[in-house]
Amino acid sequence: MTKLAALRDLNRKIVVITGGSSGLGRAIAYEAASKGAIIVVLARREAELAAVREEAHRLSGQPAYAYVLDVSDPAAIETIVAQVQTEVGIPDVLVNAAGFGSFENAFDTSMTVVEQMFRVNVLGLMYMTRAFGRMMIEQGSGHIINIASMAGKMATPKSAIYSATKFAVVGYSNGLRLELKPFGVQVTTVNPGPIDTAFFDIADKTGNYLKSVDWVVLDPDQLAYRIVKTIGHAKREINAPWLMAIGAQFYQLAPHIGDYVAGNLLNKK
Repeated sequence: MTKLAALRDLNRKIVVITGGSSGLGRAIAYEAASKGAIIVVLARREAELAAVREEAHRLSGQPAYAYVLDVSDPAAIETIVAQVQTEVGIPDVLVNAAGFGSFENAFDTSMTVVEQMFRVNVLGLMYMTRAFGRMMIEQGSGHIINIASMAGKMATPKSAIYSATKFAVVGYSNGLRLELKPFGVQVTTVNPGPIDTAFFDIADKTGNYLKSVDWVVLDPDQLAYRIVKTIGHAKREINAPWLMAIGAQFYQLAPHIGDYVAGNLLNKK
């Protein structure tokens, strides 16, 4: 059995999750905990983190940890990474799930928001991956899972900035996958469409977006199940839902059709 395959049994494996206090990150924490993993959740909200830690401990029967972290702050990342290494150990799995979006026209989006989105969605992910990825190289195994988005494959109106951050995550993950493969570290990119989470409390100013695309909205628990099931496998990407995955392929192979789909059928913001 390869070291990567050994990660398929998550019992007592260390799984670190950014954005772990809610949404998909929380769902992944609970799913991995149900497999016996030692969960480490990182996010900004202390009370929510504590609740996730307690539930993860109950589900796994293993120690669980929570650290308050703003991934847009490189100095804070450095401090927390050192704490995790000292107090918990070297992660076997890193899930970069922290991120946010704001659905508005590109020229209407303040540059303050643009910069913050890049700091959280892209640079924070890179800092986390760089720090824990080096540890994984030293131990000769690991699995990094980056939560990107279908928006990173197919941009739509009012998502230019968010899409730019996720295109960056997809590109970074693709290159990193090839760089880390010789060291026994797998990189998987997850490209979901809309997920029924609190993400849209910030992203969608109208409050109507999820209802308008309910035919493609993903359940976070079901997606978390797919993601955790992938750990320990040389899986390049998870793309969901299948209908949007097909649309993203058209976007690349038939640009005019792709623009029609993105600009009309999926333009619901």
